[in-house]
Parts: sequence; C-alpha cells; structure tokens
Amino acid sequence: MTDWEWPPDEISGPGEDSKPAARGQGTRASAPVPRPDQPMAGVPIAVPAPQAGIPLAGPQPVAGGADLTATMPVPLPPRGAASVPVPLPPTAVPVQPHSAPIPLPPQTGPAPIPAPPVPAPPQSSARPADPIPVPPQRPADQQGGVPPIPAPPTTPAPQRPPVTAVPPPQTAPGVWPVASQQNPQVPPLPPMPATPTPQQGPQFGNPQQPTAAGEVYLPTAEEFARRRAQRPADPVAHMGIQAALRKTTFGLVNLSPGQREQEVRRATDLVRRNFGGLRQITVVNPKGGAGKTVAVLLLAMTFGRKRGGYVLAWDNNETQGTLGMRSQQDFHSRTVRDLLRDLHQFQGAQSRVGDLSQYVRAQGDGMFEVLASDESATAGEMLTAHAFAEIREVVSRFYKLIMVDTGNNVRAENWQAAIDATDQLVVTMSARNDSAETAARMLDHLEQTGRSRLVRQAVTIVSLPPSRRELDIPAIERHFAARTRAVLIAPYERMLDSGEPIDYARLSEESQDAWLRIAASVAEGL
Repeated sequence: MTDWEWPPDEISGPGEDSKPAARGQGTRASAPVPRPDQPMAGVPIAVPAPQAGIPLAGPQPVAGGADLTATMPVPLPPRGAASVPVPLPPTAVPVQPHSAPIPLPPQTGPAPIPAPPVPAPPQSSARPADPIPVPPQRPADQQGGVPPIPAPPTTPAPQRPPVTAVPPPQTAPGVWPVASQQNPQVPPLPPMPATPTPQQGPQFGNPQQPTAAGEVYLPTAEEFARRRAQRPADPVAHMGIQAALRKTTFGLVNLSPGQREQEVRRATDLVRRNFGGLRQITVVNPKGGAGKTVAVLLLAMTFGRKRGGYVLAWDNNETQGTLGMRSQQDFHSRTVRDLLRDLHQFQGAQSRVGDLSQYVRAQGDGMFEVLASDESATAGEMLTAHAFAEIREVVSRFYKLIMVDTGNNVRAENWQAAIDATDQLVVTMSARNDSAETAARMLDHLEQTGRSRLVRQAVTIVSLPPSRRELDIPAIERHFAARTRAVLIAPYERMLDSGEPIDYARLSEESQDAWLRIAASVAEGL
C-alpha cells in the first residue's frame, strides 16, 4: 500500500456508510479501491506543501446520488497522529459533530459512534452535590486516538455517623417518648398551643411541660370530646334593645348580648344540665303563709319550661294542703289518697306513665304535673312514712325531678320521711319577723337531729310583701346567709298574693328572671 492510499473501510464517510437500510444492504458498503496509476476521485492526496483540501476531478458516481464536483476541504492529519495523544485543556471542550473523519478499525457490522460528552452543569455553592455518574469511556485505540475527557472534580458528600438501634423506652399510656441523644430515631413532636384550655387541670395533665423522665403528656380522646362542653357564647342578641336594633336593621347592626341576657343564659344552662338521676327538692317552713306553695309551683314551672317536662309538684301535707287549689285544674280531681288506694295497679313492669295521668294534674304551659293532697276537711288518718315511701317509689319511675311541698308539723312521719329523702332543701319565708324566726328555729331542729349538712347546702328564699315599712330585711339576709348556702329575694307579685290559681303566662318579666336565678341556685346543689 502506498503512502496516499487509505484502507477500503476508512474512506467511506459517516453520512453515507451509516445508512445501510437506504441501499437495501445489511452491511456497510465500501468505495472501490483505485489502481496506483489512476487517481481516485474524492480522496485527499498527501503533498509536501500544506493545503486545506484537494478538488475532486470531475463528477463521479457515488452511492446515494450525491454530487461531489464541488471542492470538499478535508484536513489531513499528520502521519502518526493516531498514536500520539493530544493534550486537552482542563475544561471540557465539546466536539463538533462535523469534524475531521476519525479512522475506525475494520469491522464487519455497523457500530454506533459514541456521542460527544456533555459538559457537567455548574455546581451550586449552597450545599455539596452528589457525584454525577459518568458514562463508561471507550478505549483510546477505539476512539481514533482521542483520549477520554476527565469528569469534573466533585466534592464528596459528608458521611453520617452510623446510628445504633436503640429500643424505644417504656412509657406510660398516653405518653410519647421525646427524642434525645440516646434515642435519635424518635421523630420530634409538633409544638403544643401555649394557652391551656379550661378543662386542663391536675387530673388531665399539662401537655406544655414534660415530666421528670423527659416525657411529654398527650391529651386523650376523652379530653378532646369534652371541648363541646365549653361552647362559645352566641354573639347574636335575642333580648333587649340589642335584639331590637338587629331586627330593625336586618342584621346590619349586630350588637353582643347585654348583661341581663348573659345572666339569663348562664342560669338556663345550670337548670338544663343533667343531674345524673332522680332528684328531690323539699320546701319547708312550719309557719303558714311563708310562701311554700307558691315556691313549689314557680320552681316546678321554671324547671319544667327550661328542661322540657318530667317534673312533678307533690303536696305532702299531712292534712289539707293548698297546692291543688293554687294550681290549674284538670279533667279530674283525684288526689294522693286515690293514688295510695290504687298503688297495686303500678306494681310490676306493666305500669305505664299514661296510667299515672289520671292521678296527676297537668299544668299546661307550665309543663309539669301536680299531685295534690287530700282537700277534704274530714279526711282519715294522716300519711305515714311508709305511705310516703310507697308513693315516691311509684312516681320516681316517671319523673326526673320531684318538688315536695310540706306541712306545718315537723314531728309528722311524712314530714320526717320527706326530709330524709331530700337532695336539696329550700327554706321559704316572708320578710316579716315571725316567719323568719320560725324558719330559724326549724333549722335548729334539723341540726340537732343530725342534718347539719342538709342545712349548710340549703337555699333561702325571702318573699317581699307589698310594703317594706318597718322590715329589717338586711338582718334576715345576714342570719340565713351565715347558716345556708344562698339567700335570694323573690319580688312581690300581685297575682301570687291573690290566692287564686296561678296563671304562669301572666307573670311579670321581673318575676320570671328572679325565679330563674332561684332555680339556678337550687340546681347547683343537685
């Protein structure tokens, strides 16, 4: 082979030989090798003088129909350039796709030409990046003398120290362990609210402060459910001038509830709360005309309206009582004597609340019932303690709250039996001296018979007369405030002083608010 000859497989360009499918052949076609005495078209000839290229002599048929009459500059590498490595700058230089032909070794089939390496993107100085994987480089003898481009230097990622598995600590139920140096695998807890809820106390724990063992208390589902008890106050006013302004302006002026409305809401919530079972309220004062019957009816009316029924007012007078006379009349006139005679009908599981309605008197809009005492002056023997227990056992099946009106004889068996079954004692009196002194002596009797706790939890109601002349009301309040839990004033109401059946719809707004406060104070003791 002469100096100007090239191997048959090295003179075919990549643009023609890399498309075997266009010629319908499975292998790469090679250009014919010319004779030494005939010049070869399209092949560069090495000459001593440096030149950029050699023009092709005349049109020659080339596979694919390309015209090679134009001058094709082909740079000639110096002899032995394939075996001398070319030094490259430290930075990566992209190789142009249309550069000088690279001699390839003889091969039988088409081989893909490796793509030029892509320069690595600039590294950010914010944090060390992970090493960029570099594709494997072909050997230098298979790349036409071009050595592999070195990868840019990278900073190795910091190595974390090995983590030793630590078993989770044993904690109490409802307590989550806190991450520490000995236990770094525990995830950190989210920050807890800084303001404690009203329910948090000694029995619930404080989630803000860790315990001595480094543990943080987590609230339970029961505490989460109790949040419903603390309902936010309704910002809409329904009473007074605030409600009138809201209605007249169609909601444009929306004022918060006034002080009176807020007090009414708090008292209503106390009256409506669940007492956890049957409760008995007993109203006492041995002096006649002390307001026991009126207090029983108005307390039963307040509890019945606010709670929605299941309230009974029971006249436990040993002789002739007045509770049936002051209450609204019903379709019958049966009394406690009739119920005592027919108690055998309510024994067993077959008794129903509908059967009891023929012995009690419904009070209409008062939303409670009245069990009247014997209204006949020629009645038989007085009720005994056993009779009181039997009647109470029957009515307790159908009512949640029982108001008991008592007589004037503290030595009577039914009076003593009512006191023994009492959950909340209510002492009534007028603002006169005789009524208050009789009530004070009765409290002495209860304390002497071992009922001091009942006296300490009692509620005192002082009913005002139409005129306050020559009345020492502050002295009455000081005495009973020192002996009972609360002392409340009931305003004067002409309808209540008339002795007629009470029409609950005609009560003044002042009387309704006063008896609501009294009922709320009574409910606190239940």
